[in-house]
Amino acid sequence: MYIIIEGIDTSGKSTQIELLKEIYQNAIFTKEPGGTSFGKHIRNMILNDSVLSSKAELFLFLADRAEHFEEIIKPNKNKLIISDRGLVSGIAYAKTNHEELKIDKLIELNLIALENTLPEIIFFLKADKKLIQKRMSLKSHDKIEERGLQYLLKVQENMQKILELMNIKYIQIDASKSKKEILKIITENIGK
Repeated sequence: MYIIIEGIDTSGKSTQIELLKEIYQNAIFTKEPGGTSFGKHIRNMILNDSVLSSKAELFLFLADRAEHFEEIIKPNKNKLIISDRGLVSGIAYAKTNHEELKIDKLIELNLIALENTLPEIIFFLKADKKLIQKRMSLKSHDKIEERGLQYLLKVQENMQKILELMNIKYIQIDASKSKKEILKIITENIGK
């Protein structure tokens, strides 16, 4: 089973991943970008280096997704795979950066990178403006988070649109719920 935990920065994805690691000790845990050695390099380039072109950023994310699929998803398709982010984030960030690009085109590019393989379920942690502001004030920001609150809210809005457009089962979870409540929703649905 291939599962993705989606949400913008500060939504609680990484916290849930750490809690899930304690429960599903035999699962494959990964993330995008950065789930492979190639992906770590790409992630570092995007978050810390000076990639000036937003189109270059888009294609770097697609390259990471293709490599991640080949190295992690494809060989482990008969195991439980839980990923911190995936194609929905990729499409949402790209759409936010390139309003002129159609979501259908971005979906098509991502499906090429994934050889048309989609997750069985996506858990979408959705945060409101107040929660994002609060959590952002408690941490240092990477290059993407430095784009600001309105940028992150637009990315989240695009995530919602993409999830509604694509034929993927997803469960939207209020990110302001307690860690335990969110974990319970996720584990109960994985169990189904």
